[in-house]
Amino acid sequence: MSKLQPWSRRPVERKSGSPSDSPLEQLLTNLLSNAINYTDQGWVSFEMETTREQVQVTIQDTGVGIPREHLPRVFERFYRVDPSRSRASGGTGLGLAIVKHIVRFHGGTVELESREGEGTTITVILSLQHHSKSPGEL
Repeated sequence: MSKLQPWSRRPVERKSGSPSDSPLEQLLTNLLSNAINYTDQGWVSFEMETTREQVQVTIQDTGVGIPREHLPRVFERFYRVDPSRSRASGGTGLGLAIVKHIVRFHGGTVELESREGEGTTITVILSLQHHSKSPGEL
C-alpha cells in the first residue's frame, strides 16, 4: 500500500469542471472545491492510499462544517446546507450528488464526517476492478 502525505498549506489552483474532465477528475474537483470554498481559515488536506483492488481518497478541512441535521441530505441533487453562501460561491447543490453518482459507478463508497464549526472529512473508496456499466446506465 502506498500513501501520499497531505499537502495542506500549498497553493491550490481552482479549476472549474468542464465536460472534458474525466469522471474521476470531476469527483476530485468537486470535493476539493467544496473543502476550499467552505474553509475561510485553517487548512485543507488531501490523502490517497492505493492497493491492487482499490483507491481511497480522504479530503479533510477545518472549515465551517455541516450541522448534524443536514448530513443525511447533502448528497441529494440541488440540496444546499446554506443556500445564501452557496449562491455567493457559485454553488448549485449538484457537486456532492455528482460525487455520489461517480462513486456508485465505480463500485465504491463515500463517507462523510462533519462537525459544525470544526470541519469536514470525506473519504471515498473506489474499486479498481469495477466497470460493468456506462455512466448513462446508472
